[in-house]
Amino acid sequence: MLLDHDQCYRAIQSKDARFDGWFVTAVRTTGIYCRPSCPAITPKRANVEFFVAAATAQAHGYRACKRCRPDASPGSPEWNTRADVVGRAMRLIADGLVDREGVGALASRLGYSERQVHRLLVAEVGSGPLALARAQRAQTARILIETTSLPITEVAFASGFQSVRQFNDTIREVYAASPTDLRARGGVVAPSDGTLTVRLACREPFDSDAMFEFLAARAVPGTEHVEGATYRRSLRLAKGNGVIGITVAGGTVSCSLVLDDVADVQAAVQRARRLLDLDADPAQIDQHLGTDPLLAPLVAKRPGLRSPAHPDGTELLVRAVLGQQVSVAGARTLASRLVASHGEPLVNPVGHVTHAFPSAATIAGMSPEQFAMPRARGAALIEACAHVADGRIVLDAGSDREETARSLEALRGIGPWTAGYVSMRALGDPDVFLPTDIGVRNALVALGHDGSPKAAATLAERWRPWRSYALHHLWASL
Repeated sequence: MLLDHDQCYRAIQSKDARFDGWFVTAVRTTGIYCRPSCPAITPKRANVEFFVAAATAQAHGYRACKRCRPDASPGSPEWNTRADVVGRAMRLIADGLVDREGVGALASRLGYSERQVHRLLVAEVGSGPLALARAQRAQTARILIETTSLPITEVAFASGFQSVRQFNDTIREVYAASPTDLRARGGVVAPSDGTLTVRLACREPFDSDAMFEFLAARAVPGTEHVEGATYRRSLRLAKGNGVIGITVAGGTVSCSLVLDDVADVQAAVQRARRLLDLDADPAQIDQHLGTDPLLAPLVAKRPGLRSPAHPDGTELLVRAVLGQQVSVAGARTLASRLVASHGEPLVNPVGHVTHAFPSAATIAGMSPEQFAMPRARGAALIEACAHVADGRIVLDAGSDREETARSLEALRGIGPWTAGYVSMRALGDPDVFLPTDIGVRNALVALGHDGSPKAAATLAERWRPWRSYALHHLWASL
């Protein structure tokens, strides 16, 4: 991804926070890299260079600014929206796949050789998968150092490093401080109950009220709970289960984590970010949709409306099938019964969040009679989960969106609405529209437009590439 150096320099001159996460600014005279909104004096144009990723700046010998903490900025919207191999790779690396399973597993998921994946990432980002994963490990380590009382040695392995020496060297190189210095500088006393709390960087504006209303209406008892300004849900992670609690107060988004294994912290934080769509660029999306005569009043009413993702593709698929031809409340009731009968009890429950949603393998082993819906639909759900359980279909942010949608629609009982809904929320596709959705029809009719599927699909063409956000504006208008 080529950067326009003139535009980048204008962004750092104006301290424009909208560009935080899009790129980092490296200053040759100080050896430091910063986020665009860093409050320090703007360096001379001849003394700076720009990089797409912090990992690339680190590879060029720069260390992170202690003042603006560029590693704590929102992620680049580029990697959330792009459906190509590089975009998928960046999402999988952020989720910790390279640390968990290695570059070979990343290449296998993408359907390319390790050499080709490395070449593509270096060409687009400036760094290979190992360097990108290393930068991610350093950020995770800093979070654990500054927000927990874990012994430094445990932090090293929990954040994905293979040795304490490698961990110490990386922290010193990236942050120009030892791990113990970072802990002293953080000054945070960790709660005695083992809860980790991190701040989630977010681009403004962020319509948190609409987000919480959407999640609350669909919260499944046992796995999710909304109380006041806090949303909690369980997560299935690589080394165990966990519970995240997301709170928005005073413009700050914070996330508490109770994990079976602290080594899952990186994946848990990334999934919380995707759930809230925090790496989106709301200014760009609102500007595009706000020029449309139909959507302009809706965008003005709800600036910063996000497209909520989902951290568990299996759960989302099951709930989408359960929700076919029933209301949101009805689907929620069916899902809660499934959790009560087949959910996995949490080792560390938090309040009303007591279970993890049943796994694909568990549901694949059920019989159609065990679902409170027509047997044919129950059989279709079992078949779909069998495909997920054996790996024929993978539902996460690193999946090929078009291929996955085709695979889902090829299954019995899975139509375009279900496949599209799964693509939008489980895969994070920003350009999904559901013309047959009853909510879309009602919203368009209420706005004085033809709500038929054909008319809705034609109308939505002018909302590309942000049709998922247009869809949420229509739903919110009801």
